[in-house]
Amino acid sequence: MRNQTWPTRTWIALLISLPVNAVLFGAGAIAVLSIPALAEQAKYLLPAVIVTGLAATLPLAWVLAPRLRQGHAGARHGA
Repeated sequence: MRNQTWPTRTWIALLISLPVNAVLFGAGAIAVLSIPALAEQAKYLLPAVIVTGLAATLPLAWVLAPRLRQGHAGARHGA
């Protein structure tokens, strides 16, 4: 039975928020640790990467959710 109080976009955004956060953190951590000038300041920059990734996760997931839903509908109808 489908929950009528939460729209499909919200469910999709919540489901993809964990992978989105992992990608954001991974990209930020690789950038910080692979650049020597930034690696020296890693103990300050990695917490900033974590906070920034958490702050950006839900808005980014919210933007991606309709695109994922549209892609699924297009694949099902042969478009």
